[in-house]
Amino acid sequence: MANKPKRIGILTAGGDCPGLNAAIRGVGKTAIINYGMEVYGFVSGYTGLIHKEYTQLKENQLSGILTLGGTILGTSREKPFKISKNDGNINKPELIKKNYEEMGLDCLVCIGGNGTMKTAAKIGALGLNVIGIPKTIDNDVWGTDITFGFDSAVAIATEAMDRLHTTANSHQRAMVIEVMGHDAGWIALYSGMAGGGDVILIPEIEYNVRSVCKKIEERFNEKKSYSIVVVAEGIKVPKDKKPASYIAECIETYTGVEARETRLGYVQRGGSPTAMDRILATRYGAYAAEIIAKEEFGQMVALRNSALTTIPLTEVEGKLNLVTNDDPLVRKCRNMGVSFGDEF
Repeated sequence: MANKPKRIGILTAGGDCPGLNAAIRGVGKTAIINYGMEVYGFVSGYTGLIHKEYTQLKENQLSGILTLGGTILGTSREKPFKISKNDGNINKPELIKKNYEEMGLDCLVCIGGNGTMKTAAKIGALGLNVIGIPKTIDNDVWGTDITFGFDSAVAIATEAMDRLHTTANSHQRAMVIEVMGHDAGWIALYSGMAGGGDVILIPEIEYNVRSVCKKIEERFNEKKSYSIVVVAEGIKVPKDKKPASYIAECIETYTGVEARETRLGYVQRGGSPTAMDRILATRYGAYAAEIIAKEEFGQMVALRNSALTTIPLTEVEGKLNLVTNDDPLVRKCRNMGVSFGDEF
C-alpha cells in the first residue's frame, strides 16, 4: 500500500503585504506538483484555524495569483494564546490542536511577521508540526536578512519621494515624508537613500530636532533650494504630535523655511509585489514545502548571505531585526552628507 500523502495547512496572519499570494503559491504548487501533498488554506489567519474554516487548494487555484496584492486566504490579527474577556470559556489553543488533529494535518505553514512567528512557536510547543515564513514590509523579523514585502514598500516610498522632489524644488520647500516603521527604520533608511533624502530619522538613532533644523539651514545657505526629510513613524515626538507634523512645524519655527508633510500610510502595504518580492516569496514558499517533505519541523525559513536556510522558531520569538548605528548603509549615507539628526 502506498504511503498516505502528506496533508498540510497554510495561513496568512497579521497585516497584509505584497507577496503573500506568491508565498501561498510557492508552498502550494511545490507541495502538490513536486511532493504530491494535499494543501488546505485556512481563512483569516489563526481565526480560521480556531473555527475550522478552510478550503482545499488545488493546483489550478494557485495559478494567476502570483502578481496579486493582498492574500486570497484573508488575514487577521487574532492572537490565540492571548486570553481575552470576550473569549468566554473558549480554549483557543485546545481548539487549534483539536482541529489540526481532526483534519489529519502533517504540518501547518504560518506566513506572517513577528507576532505570527511567536504564535507559530507556541503552536509548535503544543506538539504540532509547524513551519514559519517571514513577511513584513518593516523587515524587522529576526533571523533572516530580508522579509518579502519590504522591497515593494521601499519601491512605493521611493516613487513618492521622486515625485516630491519636483514640487519641493518648484516651491523651495522642505518636504517631510513619513513612512512606516514603528520599531525598525529599514523602510526610511532604504527609501531615504534611494529617494535622495537629505535627512533620515529612524527609531533606532536618537535625534535632536535642532540638529535637523541646522541641516536644513545649511542646505539653504548653500543655495540648495529644497530639502527632503524622511521620517519613520516610530521616531520619538512629544505626546499628541504626529512625527511628520512635528518635524515640519519645527523646521518652519526654527528656520523660517516653508515645510510640508506627506504621510504614505497604508499605500505602502498595498498593490502588486515587485519582481524581487515575487521571487523571494516564491523561494521561501518552495523551500517551506521542501523542508516539510524532509520533516524538519519547528523552523522558520530564512535568507542568510543570499542562501536559503532555516532557524528554529523558538530562537526567533521575542527578537527584532533593527538598524544599527554602524550599519553599512547608515555609514554610506553619512559619508554622502545625509543627516540622521544626531549631529549634536
